Amino acid sequence: MENWLKRGVDQKQNEVADQQVRDIVEAILADIAARGDAAVRELMVKFDKVERDDFRLSEQEIEACLSQLTKRDLADIAFAQEQVRNFATHQRAALKDIEVETLPGVVLGHKNLPVSAAGCYVPGGKYPLLASAHMSVITAKVAGVPRVITCAPPFKGKPAPAIVAAQHLAGADEIYCLGGVQAVGAMALGTQSIAPVDMLVGPGNAFVAEAKRQLFGRVGIDLFAGPTETLVIADDSVDGELCATDLLGQAEHGPDSPAILLTTSEALARDTMREIERLLEILPTAAIARQAWERHGAVCVTDSNEEMVRIADFIASEHVQVMTRDPDYFLTHMQNYGALFLGPRTNVAFGDKAIGTNHTLPTKKAARYTGGLWVGKFLKTCTYQRVLTDEASAMIGSYCSRLCALEGFAGHGEQANIRVRRYGGRNVAYAGIVES
Repeated sequence: MENWLKRGVDQKQNEVADQQVRDIVEAILADIAARGDAAVRELMVKFDKVERDDFRLSEQEIEACLSQLTKRDLADIAFAQEQVRNFATHQRAALKDIEVETLPGVVLGHKNLPVSAAGCYVPGGKYPLLASAHMSVITAKVAGVPRVITCAPPFKGKPAPAIVAAQHLAGADEIYCLGGVQAVGAMALGTQSIAPVDMLVGPGNAFVAEAKRQLFGRVGIDLFAGPTETLVIADDSVDGELCATDLLGQAEHGPDSPAILLTTSEALARDTMREIERLLEILPTAAIARQAWERHGAVCVTDSNEEMVRIADFIASEHVQVMTRDPDYFLTHMQNYGALFLGPRTNVAFGDKAIGTNHTLPTKKAARYTGGLWVGKFLKTCTYQRVLTDEASAMIGSYCSRLCALEGFAGHGEQANIRVRRYGGRNVAYAGIVES
C-alpha cells in the first residue's frame, strides 16, 4: 500500500507551455535552414546579447581561457575526464565485431562503426556545466568518432573558461561559442561556417530538447531529455538530512526538476520534509530548489521493498539514489532507471561530476526503453554477409525463392532463382519449380 504525503503538480498543466516551445523551435529551425549564419548570428544577439565575427573559438581564445584556471582547477578537470575515459574505454572493449559461419559456406558478421561527425551541446547559460563536455566529447572520442564539435553558450557575455578548458582537454576538434536552439540547429543543419554533423548529443533546456526532437531523423540523437529528475529510495537505516540533501542537490537544476522520496519509514519521510525546509533556508540555490520542491517534489511511504520497486519502475526516474539496508535488492529487481546510485557512500553528484559513469540520462519515463549516453550511442552496428560455396548459395537460394513466392515478390524471387540456376545444378526446388 502506498501513502503519498506530498505530490507534485499534474504534468498536464505543462501541455500548453510545451506547445508554445514546439512552435518557437520549429520557426527558429526553419530560419536557420533558410538563412544559415545570418539567422544564427541574429539569434545569438537576441538571446545571448553577444555578437561575434566567428562563432568558432580561436586557438588564442582557448589558451586565454585555460590561463584563467588554476593548476588545481585543471588537475580536477583532468581527474574527472580520466574517470569518464576509463569507464568508456571498458564499455568500448565490451563491444565486439563478430564473424561466424552459421551454416556450411555461409558467413555472417557485424562491425561496430563510429559515426563520422558528432555535435556535443554543453549547457552553460545558468551554470557553466563543464561536466557535460567530459560526458559527450570523451565518450565520442573513445568510440572513434573522427570529428567531434562542441557548442556552449556564452556565460556572462563571454566563453566560460572552465567549459572551454573541458571541451579542449576532452579533445574537441572544433569549439563554438553558441547556445540554445541556434547551436543545435547549426550543428545539425549546417551553415556557411559550420559543417553539419551526423549526431547530436548533450543535455539542455526545454528549447534545446525540443530542437533535438524535431531534428531527430535528419540526424541521430542520444535521447529525448527533459528536466533533471531524482528519486531517493530509503529506509530507516539513514536519516532525513541525508535524504533531503540528495533531493535538493538535484532540485537546484531548475524549477521544473522532480525530486521524489520513496520510503518504508513514515518517520524518515516526515524527518526528510522537515530537513528540506531547514536546508531551503540556507542553501545558496534555494530560490530555484524551492520552486522545484514545491511544484514537483513528492514523498511516498510504502510497506515493503517490493512495493518500492513497483513504484520506482513506474516512475522510471533519471537518477535513483538507493539508501537501504540491502541496496543490491534494487539492483537485482529494478528495470526502469537512468542510473542507480547504490548505498549512502555514493550519490548523484558523484555521477554528474567525477566518478566516471555518464550523466546524460533518460528522463520523462524514457528509461522504460533506453539507457543513457555511452560509447555505443556513437556506433552503428552494421552487418555483412558472404557465401563461400556454390552449394550454400543454391541451398539458401531455394529457401529464399519459395519464401518470396509466398509474399508475391517476383523480383526478389528472381534474385534467388538465378543463383539456384547458376550454382545449384539439377534437382533443386525453388519457387515451386523443380529443374530436372
